[in-house]
Amino acid sequence: MAEKTAGFERVAIIGLGLIGGSLASAIRQGRLARTVVGYDQKQADLALGLEMGVIDEAAESIAAAVRGAELVVIAVPVRATAKVLREVRSGLEPYALLTDVGSTKASFVDAVKDVFGETPVSVIPGHPIAGSEKSGVTAANPELFSGHKVILTPPETVDPVHLGKLRSLWQGCGATVLTMSVAHHDEVLAATSHLPHLIAFSLVDTLAGEDENLEIFRYAAGGFRDFTRIAASDPVMWHDIFLSNQQAVLRVIDHFTEDLGQLRAAIADQDGATLLRVFSRAKAARDHFSKMLSGQAYVTTTSQKQITFRLQSGDRVSGDIRVPGDKSISHRSIMLGALADGVTEVAGFLEGEDSLATLQAFRDMGVTIEGPDNGHVRIHGVGIDGLQAPRGPLYLGNSGTAMRLFCGLLAAQKFDSRLTGDASLSKRPMGRVADPLRTMGATIETANGGRPPLVIEGGCTLKGIHYDMPVASAQVKSCLLLAGLYAEGTTFVTEPAPTRDHTERMLAGFGYDVRREGATASVTGGGRLTATAIDVPADISSAAFFLVAASIAPDSDLTLRHVGMNPTRVGVINILRLMGANIEVLDEREVGGEPVADLRVRSANLKGIRIPMDDVPLAIDEFPVLFIAATCAEGTTVLQGAEELRVKESDRIQVMADGLAQLGVKTEVTEDGIIIVGRQAISGGKVDSQGDHRIAMAFAVASLVATGEIEVTDCANVATSFPGFVELAQSVGIQIATEEEEQ
Repeated sequence: MAEKTAGFERVAIIGLGLIGGSLASAIRQGRLARTVVGYDQKQADLALGLEMGVIDEAAESIAAAVRGAELVVIAVPVRATAKVLREVRSGLEPYALLTDVGSTKASFVDAVKDVFGETPVSVIPGHPIAGSEKSGVTAANPELFSGHKVILTPPETVDPVHLGKLRSLWQGCGATVLTMSVAHHDEVLAATSHLPHLIAFSLVDTLAGEDENLEIFRYAAGGFRDFTRIAASDPVMWHDIFLSNQQAVLRVIDHFTEDLGQLRAAIADQDGATLLRVFSRAKAARDHFSKMLSGQAYVTTTSQKQITFRLQSGDRVSGDIRVPGDKSISHRSIMLGALADGVTEVAGFLEGEDSLATLQAFRDMGVTIEGPDNGHVRIHGVGIDGLQAPRGPLYLGNSGTAMRLFCGLLAAQKFDSRLTGDASLSKRPMGRVADPLRTMGATIETANGGRPPLVIEGGCTLKGIHYDMPVASAQVKSCLLLAGLYAEGTTFVTEPAPTRDHTERMLAGFGYDVRREGATASVTGGGRLTATAIDVPADISSAAFFLVAASIAPDSDLTLRHVGMNPTRVGVINILRLMGANIEVLDEREVGGEPVADLRVRSANLKGIRIPMDDVPLAIDEFPVLFIAATCAEGTTVLQGAEELRVKESDRIQVMADGLAQLGVKTEVTEDGIIIVGRQAISGGKVDSQGDHRIAMAFAVASLVATGEIEVTDCANVATSFPGFVELAQSVGIQIATEEEEQ
């Protein structure tokens, strides 16, 4: 046999059923070990496994099988584990790694402790999420794990070398390897595997007992056959699983029984609103099923992948395009629509991960939301006081906007709430909203450094305050105004420089009185919102990448349609025009209280400038790509007063400077900005975007004038703000390709 790839000389598989046999076969086919020895109490199956080539050697006993093995895999019914482990112990080598493939992990760990007196660091419980209604060694399939997940539940004291070797072995079988705690595994599997099997067994048994059972099964549709297929699974195996995972299964059965009772009552009472709410929430869950499995409704599946952009030098940029809807307005349309009286219709909704996380969070708080369907969303508002306690934490993915605005909305609710996010969001400071909310009377707990997760106590009474923001931030302003809807008296927010005013405009669109006097916006609590129609403009932050692309690429001519032209968002256009960009504003109009226009941009000889301080907060999200424009301009560009860039999804000043340096561009980083001398050649090279979507897209634009290939890593989060970016960029002339790799 060829040289091994997982570092194992001898692997012992105890139990040659479907999973054990398939694993043995996959190891042999993938040449992941030099020798695979098997044992099964059924001597006929053991002999058949040897004859079929599933194993290399057949052992006469468990002790003989494990003697000399570097890896021992227990693949027997979970209720038989303890007995098998006692026999394994007598022959187990001190250097051996011990794992299993059972569907419950706490029972395996308990059995190990009973037999060994402790949980050795060389024991790593495992569970492949793969299977079939077939059983036995004759069903062994070396491809069974390909494209499926394997969950490992290593102890905190695990030997990292052992963990790495076991992970490599499963990856060699084609699986994606995840890790989680034993308790979390058993809770998740009780809900997503054990309960469905229980329902399938029960439903088939119930219908088989009906008087007309033959007619029922004869005319059953495909959906019934697909669902009840799992009732053909091995009864003994599932008998063991349910008894071994008793507590977790009972909890999920009780939860399901309660929810089923509510649906029965809704049908009996002709309560269509409840049925629609549950069904629409369930449809959304099923549409994002792989994400729901982890309990994180709209976590992008690409968060488990490494996405790399590969970019070649471009030519001209041309076309007539519309970028996706404005993320800020999409967030707010869901929030205010949910709190309004009546049904709000939204067109142009951004179907990116951040916006979808906000949408799902309101579903979790009892709001019926239909869609999105090609950008159309229908929100059945529950009124200003109609939100319900969510069943668990509200997961907001990568969205700092959502988390900060949710703090304001939830600070005065009757129920407790917990806000969580992905690894990037969990590093972002939330004290800037938590502190003034506490002054209003809210009770908010944060993690170290004022970072997520956030726990907001329900039942607090808020009082209006006059808050002078130390730093211009639309998110902080919006958070406090939304809290002000629930506060006693009036809440005033004064900003040191203008920021985007989407919240004020949309509140007014929903009929809520918002006062704006100079730099101060205010709301008085106790009002109501009335449902309305919203047409979300194309996001100027997304358009910015193409504005710069067409400005720096020779002979370019590009039109961008229906772009939002809110005066608090046009800083990028102001700055580019000061640099000499050729941007023509066409067909200016107002849609739903927001100004929009078409933009035509053509190539121009850009010049370096000192960016006006007044324009900095109006272009805060667009600076990564403006740094690319500055690199291509003649002369020096100076940015000051942009310290907020350091607390975005990344430290955008430093990460952009580091990326430009990788491409041969020198910059001077200051505490609150950067100095870029223009007309420096952009070479090829490798750039780490640090998981920041705007960094990744900025360097995609840079490729147009680069002298070699640019590789940008960690680009998965582009989906958070700009779904379809790669395809749209390709359509206008940017030479971009993607590579995906499982992490």
